[in-house]
Amino acid sequence: MEKLKFTFQIKPAVDGKSNYIAITSIATQDDKVFLMPEEYQTVSLHKHIQTSKTFVTVKNTLKKRYQTRSVWIKTTEDILQTYVDEDGNMIFRDQFLEETTQEQLAFANKKCSEDSIMKVLEKIIESQQNKENQSIKKLAERFVIEKFDGKNSSAYQWMEVFEKECARFDIVKEEQKIEIFRLFLEKSCTDWYSSMMMKLTLHSEWSEWKSDFLQTYANKGWATSKYALSFKYQAGSLLEYAVKKERLLLEVRKTMDEGTLIDIIAAGLPDFITDRINKEEIVHTKNLFNELGRLEHLVAKKKFIKKKEDTKMTREKCSICEKLKKGVRYHSEDSCWFKEKINTEKDKKQIKLINNSELECELQCEDQKN
Repeated sequence: MEKLKFTFQIKPAVDGKSNYIAITSIATQDDKVFLMPEEYQTVSLHKHIQTSKTFVTVKNTLKKRYQTRSVWIKTTEDILQTYVDEDGNMIFRDQFLEETTQEQLAFANKKCSEDSIMKVLEKIIESQQNKENQSIKKLAERFVIEKFDGKNSSAYQWMEVFEKECARFDIVKEEQKIEIFRLFLEKSCTDWYSSMMMKLTLHSEWSEWKSDFLQTYANKGWATSKYALSFKYQAGSLLEYAVKKERLLLEVRKTMDEGTLIDIIAAGLPDFITDRINKEEIVHTKNLFNELGRLEHLVAKKKFIKKKEDTKMTREKCSICEKLKKGVRYHSEDSCWFKEKINTEKDKKQIKLINNSELECELQCEDQKN
């Protein structure tokens, strides 16, 4: 064999970013073609080919991924020993190479190029999907809605707000709605979502998800309504109470008119606050909020007076300090520094009294003897 035809191709590396030159097949002068095993295709394993002048030209020619060149290379003794055995069989590293035809090789190359195109398309689709997912997450960050945890007052009102937000950001595809829906669920609701995903999958109708959600989390009792109506001001900010009360009432019934809202909010306020508000001037809830903001100082003042009275109640004169003429001091007798001293004096007086009584008994006994 005076020469052999080597087919070179630029292939992507495992990381998908870098490339390498591969020897995919070797052909003889009588048109026999032998395939190089995948694990031995990298040109770095073919040292005698790398040192040839032809390879330098091939290296300069191949510049794009999947480009191929089939070139004849004059066989040297080293090349023959590397690729041909004593019996004329094509080998490489003690392995016989698989023989094929030019037609089969052309078909294999075509299939390989098609596979590579499919891989490229798959990567493009995957990157587009990632971009869509990222854009959905960015949109979700702009949604003006709190997360649903199963304890929200009204599942119907929450769902209504969610669908309005989807419409505001032109999210009309059912798959996108179902996907973004997950981002606004938390706690036990995430388990419900996982179960629904197993039952319906992502490629189902949004109406099915919505119906199941409302049937699961719709509030069927009176507890929420009773709590909203009975909620009263206890302490803290008047404005904070009023805002929270309004939210609770609207969660129970969104269609409640402002006049009813104002009356129910005012009913939970202390009398000394409502007595200072002119009902005829309160037309909107914002008017009531403004008045409550103006009257916040009354709550703070009452709190301060109460604290001052409590402080006076706890201050007591210490009788021990008074007896010892240490001045008027306010603290409990148990914590008095002079408590031990006065107790010692009491003990001494008691001992003195006992001794005097014993002496009196002895004298009376002596008088009786005489």
